[in-house]
Amino acid sequence: MRVIVDTNILVSALLSGTSLPAELIQLWREGRFDLLTSAEQLDELMRVTRYPKIRERLSPALAGRLINELRDVAVLVSDLPEVTACADPYDNYLLAMIVAGHADCLVTGDKRDLLGMVRYEGGRIVTVRTFLTAYGRLPRDERS
Repeated sequence: MRVIVDTNILVSALLSGTSLPAELIQLWREGRFDLLTSAEQLDELMRVTRYPKIRERLSPALAGRLINELRDVAVLVSDLPEVTACADPYDNYLLAMIVAGHADCLVTGDKRDLLGMVRYEGGRIVTVRTFLTAYGRLPRDERS
């Protein structure tokens, strides 16, 4: 399975090692799916992890380790097509990654713009909870 994990989920995983986003990253580290990324996403992750409110809670070294891990281990998607389907133009690169990377799924927490789309070009757009439930990784009392 080829999966894109939105930057907001990656940052959440960094901020809390016991969170659902951290469990998602653990699945990737176990080789349960191929994680797709792009230069655009790596740039965004570097930028976001430098925000003062994030730096208060996150060591630059931890952020750097994940960025390096993504660069070295994730599938790097390039030659992204121009996409203008998302109401938030800053999220269009994620939709372009679905197309260029032939992604099965985009995992995001963006309720306002991305989750409402449900699918894009054959790729499902889901929450972390939905993804983990599909993998049977949520305790029964946390499944909805």
